[in-house]
Amino acid sequence: MAQPAAAVLGIAVAGAGVIGRRHIELIQASPRTRLCAVVDPQPASRDLAAGLGVPHFESLEQLFAGLGEAKPEGVILATPNHLHVPGALACARQGVPALIEKPVADSLEAGLQLAEALAKQSTPMLVGHHRRHSGTLQAARRAIQSGLLGRVVTVAGSAQFYKPASYFAQGAWRAQAGGGPILINLIHEMDNLRYLCGELESVHALASNAVRQFAVEDTAVMTLKFASGVLGTFTLSDTVASPRSWEQTSGENAAYARYASQDCYFIAGTQGSLAVPTLQAWTHGPNSRGEPGWMTPFTEQALALEAVDPLEAQLDHFCDLIDGKAEPIITVADALQSLLAVEAVRRSIATGETVALRDLAANPRQP
Repeated sequence: MAQPAAAVLGIAVAGAGVIGRRHIELIQASPRTRLCAVVDPQPASRDLAAGLGVPHFESLEQLFAGLGEAKPEGVILATPNHLHVPGALACARQGVPALIEKPVADSLEAGLQLAEALAKQSTPMLVGHHRRHSGTLQAARRAIQSGLLGRVVTVAGSAQFYKPASYFAQGAWRAQAGGGPILINLIHEMDNLRYLCGELESVHALASNAVRQFAVEDTAVMTLKFASGVLGTFTLSDTVASPRSWEQTSGENAAYARYASQDCYFIAGTQGSLAVPTLQAWTHGPNSRGEPGWMTPFTEQALALEAVDPLEAQLDHFCDLIDGKAEPIITVADALQSLLAVEAVRRSIATGETVALRDLAANPRQP
C-alpha cells in the first residue's frame, strides 16, 4: 500500500537581508517546504513579499496574529543579532519551532536568559551554525570518533584572510569596537573546533591592531584547553594575505576563491593526524620491533567526502525537526557554549588572564 505523501511545511522567514533571501531561495527550491510569509519592517521587504506572492508582516507578533490558526510550521530568524532572543521567545510562546541564525544572541547574558527560558518548554529550536551540516566537518568528526587518530592530543587552527578597504568603507562600525574578526568571524571557528574536539575548558588570548590601527583588533592568537585534555592554538587575522581560512579552503561558498590544497585545521593524535578540509590523514602501525615511532613510515589516505550544500542540508534537518524525526544538531544551550568561547577570548585579551568558561557562565556580567 502506497504511503501518503508528506505534507509540505509552511516556513516564514523573519529578516529579508542577504542571509534571509538565501533562506527564501532554499525554501522555494525544496520539495518539503513552501514560503508562507516574509517578516521585516523595511519597506523593500514588502515589495519582495509581493513579488513572491506571500503575505508580508512587520513583526512576528503581526505574523502570528495575522495568520491565526494558519500559523507557520516553522520560522527562520534571519534578523539582526539583537533580535534573535526576542524572536525565539516569540516563536516559543506560539509553540512554533525556529531556526535561529548565529550567533544565538548578541550578548552572553541574553543567551543565558534564552537558554533558561527554553529549558521550561518543549518547542524545538535549532541554531544556524550551518557548518555542522558540512560533509567535510561530518567526515572529520566521524574519523576522530572512530579512533583513527587514537587519542587526540593537539589541534592547530587558522582563520587568516584579507578584508579589503572597501569592506570597512561600506560599514564604518567595522572599524570600531565589536567590528573586528573576534566577534564577526571567530564564533564559526570556535563552534567547529568544539564539534571536532569537544568542550572548551579555558582560553588565553592576545590581540593586536598594529596593522590597520583601528579601534578594534585586526589579529588575535589564542591557546585553548579542552575538557578532554586536548591543547590547541588558533590564529585569527583579517589583515594577512593568506588562503588558510574555512571559506577559502572548503569550497562551500562560491563567493570565495578556493585553494583546495590548503587546510585551516590540523588535528593530531597518538595514532595519526588529520588535516581539514582536505581530509588528508596520516597513520602509522608498528615498526619491525612492534612499536610505532617517528622513524616509522606513515600510511597516507584521503578520507571519503560526500559534498553537500550545508545551508540546504540545514533546511532539510529543520524539516525533520519540525516533523519530529530528529533532535536538533545544535541546540540553544549547545550554541551558547560557542558564544561563551568567543566571550572568553575577548575577556582574556582585556584582562591578560586565562579565562575559564565555567567561571564566565557563572558571572556573565563581569567586566
